[in-house]
Parts: sequence; C-alpha cells; structure tokens
Amino acid sequence: MKRRLLAATAAIALVTLAACGTSASEDAGSGPWTYTDDRDTTITLDSPPKRVVAQSSLAAGLNDLGVDVVGVFGPLKRADGSLDPQAAGLDPDAITDVTAGGEYGSLDLEKLASLEPDLIVTNMYLPPELWYINDATAKKAVKLAPILAVDFQGDSVIESIEDVQELGAKLGADLDSAKVAKGRADFDAASKRLTDVGAKLGDREVLVVSGTKDLFYAADPAQFPDLDYYESLGLPIIAAKAKAGTYWEDMSWEKSDKYDADVVMWDSREGGSTLKQFQDQPVFSTITAAKNDAWVPWEAVSPASFAAYAKVIDRLADDIEEQL
Repeated sequence: MKRRLLAATAAIALVTLAACGTSASEDAGSGPWTYTDDRDTTITLDSPPKRVVAQSSLAAGLNDLGVDVVGVFGPLKRADGSLDPQAAGLDPDAITDVTAGGEYGSLDLEKLASLEPDLIVTNMYLPPELWYINDATAKKAVKLAPILAVDFQGDSVIESIEDVQELGAKLGADLDSAKVAKGRADFDAASKRLTDVGAKLGDREVLVVSGTKDLFYAADPAQFPDLDYYESLGLPIIAAKAKAGTYWEDMSWEKSDKYDADVVMWDSREGGSTLKQFQDQPVFSTITAAKNDAWVPWEAVSPASFAAYAKVIDRLADDIEEQL
C-alpha cells in the first residue's frame, strides 16, 4: 500500500501521490470486502464486488488486468462509431454505457440501477472532484452502490498504472499472470524504442498543442504524466510557459508562432481540436512543422495499463519516425 502526500497541482498534472487503499497482495476472495479509497472513504461490502461500473479509461485499464466490468461511463465510442482510444481494449457491444446526455458528469441512473452494481469506480484529477460524475449525480448514484475514487493527481504514468493494478488485485486480478507480464515487457520495449526515435530527432524539437476557436494552447510537458514520461525518455519536447496552477500556455492565434517546432503533436481527443483547425490558422502555418506538414496526433488520455501505454507509445514512435 502506498502512502503519499498530495501536491496541490492543477488539472492533469501528476507529480505526487495520495494515500491509496488496502494492500495489492490481498486478492478478491470470499467473505467481507473492504477498501479505503483516496478520499479516505472506507467501503465495506458483504462479499467482493462482482458487478462493477467504472469510468471508461479506468475500466479499460482494469480490463487489461483481466477484471471485467458490466458498465462504463465517459468516452466509449466516437461520433463515427469507432472505439474511443480512451477506452482501448473494451468491447462496447458487451458493456452497458450509462453516460447520460446533457450536463457533464451526468449518469443515466435508470440504466445504472438496472445493472445492479456492487461498486462504482472512477478517478480524480482535481480531488475531491470525481472524473465524469458531477456532484448532483454522485449524491444519487451512491444510493445504488458505493463510489470508489482513485486519485491520479500527482501520479506519473507508471504510478497511475500501479494505482490501477493495486485496485485490480483487490478486484481479483492476477498481477503475476502472463498477460500482465507481457504488458509490462511491451511497455518497456516501446519506451526503449521512443528513446531511440528521440535520439534520431537530433536538434529538432516537438511542440504539443491544443486549441479552441479563439485560443491556442501550448503544453507544458511537466504538467502531463505522459509528456513528462516521453521527455524523460529523451523526446525533445518544447516546454511552454504555463501559468501557475495550469498546464497550458494560452495565447491568441495571432501569437501562435511563438514556438518554432519541427514536429507538432496535436490534441486528437474527440470533441477537441482538429488537425484542420491548426492547418487553417495563417500565423501558426508559418512555423517549420506546419510548412513541412509534420503533424503527429497526441493521445492525451489513455487507459492506465502497461499494455495500453505500450501501444500508445509505439504509435507515437511510428508517427514521429515518419517525420524523420
């Protein structure tokens, strides 16, 4: 069990860790089940939870450990019907999506109740706020099943994966299985490959961006667990100057040529910025990467598992190699 001090950093910045639940060595068995989550909320059930509903990217991380869920909420399918990368590895046709339309963080409580859940699981990036469950919904959902929250604020990529493994073990995952071992081996191999790709870039630099209609955003890699990890592997990412308590440096599109990068990684999340949005901006189109059409999609949110990140890192290495 990890015991950690919580750093008051913002949004998706993952640097220090909060107290986690019970020992990962205690596998789910029979008899009473107890877990103290990262809000210091102790959940006690008469038996280990079998019917789990989880936030989609966390559900995908548990799935990679061999833990099944009966329902999910949050990103699952894209507008074209394809699986959202945040839910990579899940079978959307075999899982009930209890996400409700309208206000962010709303759940379809009737669908949720029909699943007869034993446990609802989500994570936090800004504790005590729950990811994809708003306060009003949480007050109603907790009457159907206890809500367990995993704190990702302050976690590095590896630490967030280990947090999910710890929970997975309590839900019956075998962390010594061949499947889990292969995921870690693939992650290590992909990481080594990205190090090699970073070395091939030489003095060329990468800028990570997002945007809205009115504002351009350049990422501070230290504030994002994946970018921080990629940088530690040797990927030369430009460090934008994010304002205190934020993770982006924002500016008008008229100033978006501030950083002259050789490769641009753009935020490819569904409903966010689009590649055409950057290509159509006259000022941003003057930087080296835009002139050379050196665009690489950035998967900003991925399932917290070694297997999932191995695939994400391999795709990133593929995309950057195409720009060499």
